Amino acid sequence: MSTTSIAWFRRDLRLFDNPAWAAATTADTALALYVIEPALLDSAGPFRRNALLHGIRRLDEQLRALGGRLRVEVGDPAEIVPAVADESGASSVHLNGDVTRWAQRRDDAVEQVLRVPMHRYWGTLVQPPGSVLTKAGTLSRVFTPFHNAWREVPVEPEAIAAAASVPDLPGAGAPAPEGPPPPTADALLDMATERAAAYPDARDLPGVAGTTELSTALRFGLVSARGIARALTGEGVGADAIVRQLAWRDWYAHTTHAHPDIDRVALRPEYDAIEWERGPDADRAFDAWREGRTGYPIVDAGMRQLAATGWMHNRVRMITASFLVKDLLVDWRRGERWFRHLLSDGDVPQNAGNWQWVAGTGPDAAPYFRIFNPTTQSRRFDPDGTYLRQWVPELAGLDDRGIHEPAAVAPLDLAAAGITLGQDYPFPIVDHTTAREETLAVYKRALESARDE
Repeated sequence: MSTTSIAWFRRDLRLFDNPAWAAATTADTALALYVIEPALLDSAGPFRRNALLHGIRRLDEQLRALGGRLRVEVGDPAEIVPAVADESGASSVHLNGDVTRWAQRRDDAVEQVLRVPMHRYWGTLVQPPGSVLTKAGTLSRVFTPFHNAWREVPVEPEAIAAAASVPDLPGAGAPAPEGPPPPTADALLDMATERAAAYPDARDLPGVAGTTELSTALRFGLVSARGIARALTGEGVGADAIVRQLAWRDWYAHTTHAHPDIDRVALRPEYDAIEWERGPDADRAFDAWREGRTGYPIVDAGMRQLAATGWMHNRVRMITASFLVKDLLVDWRRGERWFRHLLSDGDVPQNAGNWQWVAGTGPDAAPYFRIFNPTTQSRRFDPDGTYLRQWVPELAGLDDRGIHEPAAVAPLDLAAAGITLGQDYPFPIVDHTTAREETLAVYKRALESARDE
């Protein structure tokens, strides 16, 4: 008797080294299923939505090469997955797990109504949650010991699919993506390998093409995190630095698995007592930040890059996040939600984990008194203003020093560059030195309040 299984794809849109797909293909027929959940698609910003739809299309193309199709349905997985299982006579459902509270609730709900076994794997991380622990059997709250332990855990071998039959059952179909498709996974991996040697230094320079640009592909599982780790580990200092970023990614995923409220609750509870700015003034400051008109060029450049492309250089993500939280004293959760909405790689574990790091509220957090000076950061990491001139072109006529701090440029030099502050480019909305002192006082009060309770 022939057997049928279902591979339920979500954020693992590939066939290569995909443990859920490999397990499904041990049956005679492997039905590939994707369920579009309208609420999630509607809440995604335009860039993440488009990245998802392009990923679904690419997966369908891979399945067509095997003579089949990706079955795409729209609706509630708790209704659709059991219905497809019943209709196809499937004897099992296979999927790669996710760590967010929402995904875990969804998967549990599907499993409760399925009449066949549901098997979960971890095809989106290098190491699954629970596999990297301290000697006391707990998840480390500090990254370096986690990384040291992570490196000692063997990476699972490649998950190789069998030669199952793949049915041609397209289902309802997915909406068409907009614009040209992004580079293929192979092209991205080739580029990352080429950049590996220079990566440790170049990755911090936003005016240089020095990052791997793999974050969106990893977000949607177009590439295998385990495959990257296997290919690059031990291949040089730069390659190892890239692999270390995969460890950070795993650590935030493991932390989210243990603390599903990471996007809404400070992982250091004492910091939930911080007196964030609220009301009209905070709203105006937040609007200026997200629209790239704070008067701090590196902050404005980053926010404009995000709005235009759905991506922001990682160093600039830290600078812009620090500015919102520690210069404007706006609740980190507002920034986290805005980033996650617009970023094509928007992902709760990575996004919330990094925002809590910047805010000083999370595990392995930067000390609360570590506050980025945006002008100093700008001059250090974009010394010739290449990045600023690209995203804040109204300042392009300033010299390599003045472009980082136009408010400090002499009036005649501003006039020579065709700039009138307050008209062509805004005055700084806060004084960094003053804001820093006020933020330190607010954080200190929160700590003292927590100690007094």
